[in-house]
Order: sequence, then C-alpha cells, then structure tokens
Amino acid sequence: MRRYVTYMRVSTAKQGRSGLGLDAQERDIDLFLENYSDVPYEIVCGFVDIESGTDDDRPELKKAIEVAKREGAELLISKLDRLSRRVSFIAALMDDKKLKLRVAAMPHADKFQLHIYAALAEQERDFISLRTKAALSVAKAQGRKLGGLRDKTMKRNDAVKANAQRRAEKIAGIVVPLREAGKSLREIAGELDKAGVQTARGGKWSAAQVKRVLERLPD
Repeated sequence: MRRYVTYMRVSTAKQGRSGLGLDAQERDIDLFLENYSDVPYEIVCGFVDIESGTDDDRPELKKAIEVAKREGAELLISKLDRLSRRVSFIAALMDDKKLKLRVAAMPHADKFQLHIYAALAEQERDFISLRTKAALSVAKAQGRKLGGLRDKTMKRNDAVKANAQRRAEKIAGIVVPLREAGKSLREIAGELDKAGVQTARGGKWSAAQVKRVLERLPD
C-alpha cells in the first residue's frame, strides 16, 4: 500500500484563517491521489505551516519529514515552492535517501527533474530582483524623482488595490467553489449577477472582472 504524509504551507495567518490558500493545495493533493497515485493508499497524517517560503526552520515541516521517514511514507506536497523557495534546502532533502518526495502538480517528476525545476525557479526570482534594482538605478541616474507625486500616486494605487482585495475576499465564497466546479468565467459572472452582487461601480459582471477577482485570491 502506498502511504503518504501531506504537508501544506501558507505565507500568512490571513491565508491560513481564510482557508483559500490551503483549499487550493488540498485540491491539488486530492487530484493527485485520485488520478496518479497507486491504489490502495493511506494518508498517515498531515501537517500545515504558516511561514514564509524563505524560512526553512519550520516546525511542522520538520515533523512531517520525521514521520514520513519513520513510517516509510512519501512526503506529498502540492507544489515545490510549498516546500521551500531555496534550491539548496530542496537539494538537501532530495539527497536524504530515507526521504521520498512527491509533488502533486508534477506527478511524474523524479528527484533530478525536481532539482532542475527548483534551480530554474530560484534563478528566475534572482533575475527579477536584479532587473528591478537596475530599473531603479537607471531612473535615479536620469534624474527622475522617485518620491513626491510618485509616492502619492503609489499610496492612492495601494488604496485602490487594497479595496479590490477586500472585495475579492468578500465574494471568494461564491467565486472559488463555482470555479472549482468547472464553471467558466462568463458563467460565474452570470451567477454573481443573479445573486445580486454588484461590481465596484455598481454594474454587471464580466468574465474579465471575474478573472481579476480570482487572480487576487491566494493560491
């Protein structure tokens, strides 16, 4: 019998309380178990951390690893970044011959492939950071004012984003279940209109607006 120890991670307490981030991870794990796992299988136990992916000193992850090794079970996660955002940490776990790792979103990937994916993801994050710093340096060298009106604009934009985020979270209980049930963006928009839920401007919903709501919700 195939045995698993599941591990999930969300970055903030807010995500943990809302369940949205955990729901998405549970969905991916369930899809793996239903479509890719050997049967019969057993879930030995599950662990959840509310910690940043850059912090590798996570108590529940340590427990999950210990139990998986002790029980001869596979450590099952939804996506590789739920384990860590540091390729060195992931590589160390893969080098542990007593630990079996399985990623739901990449059901056929072996340890070598997972290692490559982790390295590429880390390189991409580093490049994005360098690109942002370079853009700021160029703007400063050209004499662009990075404060003043720009700061006021950023604050106003932040307020708009915060309001949009609150609205998205308010209707998450309607939008997320419909999407997970396979409804199209247009169908979800229709259901919101039928329920009397108005957009920020008091109008009817479009597929594009539903898409933006889903993008604002944690995965």
